[in-house]
Amino acid sequence: MKTLIIYSSQTGFTKRYTEWLAEKLCAETMTIKEAHKKNDSYFEPFNAIIYGGWVAVEKIHKADWFIKRISKWQGKKLAIFGVGASPITYSGVEGLLKRALNDEQRKYVKAFYCEGGIDYSKMSMGSKVLMKTFVAMLKGKKNKTPDEEAMFEHISKSCDCSDPKYIEPIVDYINSPAETA
Repeated sequence: MKTLIIYSSQTGFTKRYTEWLAEKLCAETMTIKEAHKKNDSYFEPFNAIIYGGWVAVEKIHKADWFIKRISKWQGKKLAIFGVGASPITYSGVEGLLKRALNDEQRKYVKAFYCEGGIDYSKMSMGSKVLMKTFVAMLKGKKNKTPDEEAMFEHISKSCDCSDPKYIEPIVDYINSPAETA
């Protein structure tokens, strides 16, 4: 199966997952910036197209580009994944994946989440300020829920929780017989 993975990575975690996926799926990769320069005919030879982006403010970064094109690609195996600093067990992950696609899109696109991490040294100033504000809010909150406690521990400093095991559901989906998502 000829597969293409398009990605957006700010601090390197999404790029790492893209590379792991590309190796497992023998896929080609390109950045979202490169994909913007391609015309529609470029994507025709691919049987599967995957988009991966980093998660910020409970959205997958630059996913709109992919979402706008999926109706043209309905005959292909399509997937989208977000890579975030939240633990994979965080209750907000399910909501993120649900908001990534509407009901119609979920019929032919599958959404996934991969736990990444935080590298404050590579973040843009805006992202860093946003995250540090969120950390301060969590730190000051009394009676944190288990979810909030885990989140605080996870994002209060740079960490790397990426693991190839998180790509397995994506690989299984892409390699499964053709069916609707």
